[in-house]
Amino acid sequence: MKTQTLSRVLVVEDDRKISDLLLNYLRADGYEATPVFDGHEAVQCISQNAPDLVILDWMLPGMDGIGVCKAVRAFSDVPILMLTARIDELDRLLGLDTGADDYVCKPFAPREVVARVRALLRRASGKVKASPQAWLVEDASFRISWMGQWLPLTRIEFMMFRTLLARPGRVFSREQLLVSVHDSQRDISDRAIDTHIKNLRKKVQAVEPAKDCIASVYGLGYRFDIPE
Repeated sequence: MKTQTLSRVLVVEDDRKISDLLLNYLRADGYEATPVFDGHEAVQCISQNAPDLVILDWMLPGMDGIGVCKAVRAFSDVPILMLTARIDELDRLLGLDTGADDYVCKPFAPREVVARVRALLRRASGKVKASPQAWLVEDASFRISWMGQWLPLTRIEFMMFRTLLARPGRVFSREQLLVSVHDSQRDISDRAIDTHIKNLRKKVQAVEPAKDCIASVYGLGYRFDIPE
């Protein structure tokens, strides 16, 4: 009988209580979880041991989470879930090209972190439902298809939705979405983004009413979640 290999999760968190809490929940969910408490040690560990996923705290001794993330992205595309202690830290994260795949604010529910880990690993392994529930993006014609139907998108809606689709699970601020469309309409306001998101939701749900794949993250922006 073949033994199933456990996914290996590296927890980079210098607060021992938080680290132990995450380790306990991850192991209970069937993951092989290992702790690291220092930024420099984290980079070395990721380089040498190649974990399947990294949970990375923003504030670390030696090298902070942003430094670790950027250093890791020079040699690895391992999924990274960033932990932040304050909303203003998350605001800064969203404004930086850190290479993180998802973000969770403290205090958090451990079950939510495990759920995010599960989703990131599923995407990384390609175990995401495909046809007929596949998205097809045609840049040349500014078209996006959902479940075999082309959505009637405006140019701005297409560019915004393409940005969200490219990084499932990642929160994009209004400012970042503005950047994605600025070549089309430089005077668009950040509040107009909300209107475009509302229209996008309507057009997706016109094809499949039960699916609402664009999530609002209060005070931060929007996130695309792959429909199950």
